[in-house]
Order: sequence, then structure tokens, then C-alpha cells
Amino acid sequence: MKKVILSLSIAFFITTNVFAAGSSSGGDGGSSASKTNYDKAVIHIKSAKKYEKKGKLEKAQKSYAKAQKLLIKSNEKKPGKADTLNYLGFTTRKLGDFENGEKYYLQGLAIDPKHKGINEYLGELYVATNRHNLAVERLGVLEGCNCEEYDQLKAVIAGEKSKY
Repeated sequence: MKKVILSLSIAFFITTNVFAAGSSSGGDGGSSASKTNYDKAVIHIKSAKKYEKKGKLEKAQKSYAKAQKLLIKSNEKKPGKADTLNYLGFTTRKLGDFENGEKYYLQGLAIDPKHKGINEYLGELYVATNRHNLAVERLGVLEGCNCEEYDQLKAVIAGEKSKY
């Protein structure tokens, strides 16, 4: 009986250590191991938007820059994703590079011409660069979607400050 208990204890100990060696905590309980670069970028974008609302513009810019780097990696690894290109355009625009921001948005529209986020943000970029006729075109794409992107772009075209 003692041999059976000893054998079971040893087997349990070995099995437990083998499974423990195979786990990856990533330093934060394992949650970051499953997050993609895109997922991490979205977190930075949300933080940046909060910083902007609080008037902490330097911190917002740093978060946008971190997000942009992650999105570039994500786009290299999995190209052709409209959502990634939308946020690449957004972060690039927020960092002051309207020309490249527009390029990312247009790449995204080539994949998904009716993408609500891209159409809204590209329309806002057009307003910011004094191309209202192109902003109105983007609004036309969103017309009938019954979505907040339409309402927000319409307000920006009418002269209200962009939410983002």
C-alpha cells in the first residue's frame, strides 16, 4: 500500500511540474500571451482618447504612437484587414500625418468600401484638410446606415469639433 501511495505521489508531482513548465504567464497572468498586436493597439487607442478628453495631449500622442507601431506589425503579419487599416489611418492622422493617414484609409476602403469607421474618419480627415466635397461623399456612403458614424461625420461637416 505504501508503494502505491508513493508511486501516485511521485506521478502527481511529476505531472504537476510538467504542466507548470508548459504554461506561459507573460508577466501579467497570461492575458497578454493571447492578445494580438491589433488587440493591444486598440487598448492604446482607447487610452489615448481618454487622455485627449482630459487634455493630456502628450500622453495621448505617446499612446497613439505605441498603437501605430503595433498596428504596423499587425498589418505586416496579417495584411488586408480593413479594421487594421482603419486604425492605422486613425493613429497616423492623430499623429499629424494626414497624407499617410489618408493612404491607409483608402487601402481599407479598397477592401471594404462601406466600412463605417473608415468612411467617418476619412471624412473627418477631408474636413481637416479643407476638402469638404470629399467629406460629403463619405457622408453619402454612410447615409441610411442609421449609425453614429453618420451622425458624427454630419456634425463635423456642419462645423462641430470632432469627437476624436
